[in-house]
Amino acid sequence: MKFTRGCILVLALLLTVACSPPRGVYHTVGKGQTLYQISKTYRVNESYLARINGISDPTRLAVGQRIFIPGATSTRYVPATVSTQKPVVKKVKPRPVAPSKPKPVVKKTRTKAASSGKKRPGVQKPGPSTRTHVGTGVGRGFFVWPQRGRIVRSFGSRNGKVCNGIEIAMPAGSAVASAAAGRVIYSGNGISGYGNLIVVQHEKDYYSVYGYNRKNLVKTGSFVSKGQKLALSGVAPSGGTPRLYFEIRHGKKPVNPLTLLP
Repeated sequence: MKFTRGCILVLALLLTVACSPPRGVYHTVGKGQTLYQISKTYRVNESYLARINGISDPTRLAVGQRIFIPGATSTRYVPATVSTQKPVVKKVKPRPVAPSKPKPVVKKTRTKAASSGKKRPGVQKPGPSTRTHVGTGVGRGFFVWPQRGRIVRSFGSRNGKVCNGIEIAMPAGSAVASAAAGRVIYSGNGISGYGNLIVVQHEKDYYSVYGYNRKNLVKTGSFVSKGQKLALSGVAPSGGTPRLYFEIRHGKKPVNPLTLLP
């Protein structure tokens, strides 16, 4: 009963934050734009911007890439960075070319291959793409594992009980990492059944949930990068072996994490 009540409270929390957009905007990278120019335009520290967006190399931004700008209320025009140096072109004088001797024409005789009953190899068509997408959301690679370990409870219904996430066994005190960059919308122990709980809001209306923590290391409202340490793992309030409760939601709908994790 406590676990079911806890699920309802988590759902209510997600529904509440889903109605209020994150404090910031997403800037779509245009041609010639750099992270330095973007940070300068929005007046945000470049290193901080790279960290919360999980950008390891700020010099390599892809056109169309979405970057979260914390604190911004609207998108702004970011001028492209254009090189002012003109390419140096060397003039090359044409050299006289000696006329080449005509090559003798050799007639090729076509021979018919003996019939062997074998068909000529054709060109194989590429197979279907193996990339996985969930609806209009994200694909594999957007999320990473919060911690590796044996799955001791799976997603879905079993023996009349519903689990909206997965439970991963691990030694107590293991580092729990953020599955993707985002904003912490809840960090506390006020929801029954989950112990110390963290909820992170990501782009495209995705959320990740981390429960059974021994200690939370981030506060509500802070921005985190992909792979950043969020908490230390613990045990469920009901006892048992050390484990992590991990959940992914798309809006208010729970999604099987195994369909999105690499």
